[in-house]
Amino acid sequence: MISKQWLTIGGAACGVGVALGAFAAHGLKKILSPYLIEVFATGVQYQFIHGIAILLCGVLLQLKLPLKSQKYFSLAAVCFIIGIFCFSGSLYALALTGIKWFGPITPFGGLTFMLGWGLFVYAALQVKEVNQ
Repeated sequence: MISKQWLTIGGAACGVGVALGAFAAHGLKKILSPYLIEVFATGVQYQFIHGIAILLCGVLLQLKLPLKSQKYFSLAAVCFIIGIFCFSGSLYALALTGIKWFGPITPFGGLTFMLGWGLFVYAALQVKEVNQ
């Protein structure tokens, strides 16, 4: 069932977010400037928030929801995953390498996050009543 996949991916995204946050706080503090640590930390923050959003999609898909809601909660989860890779991933790459061309990828990830939240809201509006 797709719900299990979203729960697994969401949990993994949050777990990796914790590890990356610890890595930034302890391993990168002596290597990177405070600005680049902040860039990296922003990636961690957004990864963690959207990991929880993916978990929420997985939990919601456990309920007996209309098929239309299920479809759009799943699409929202896909957008959150793409957003994590593009937004957070580009910030990690920028902070670690200093290569500026990673910068233009970040807004695409942000747009993907916004699209995901729009799909989430649309899915929620399709729910008439939750039957358990």
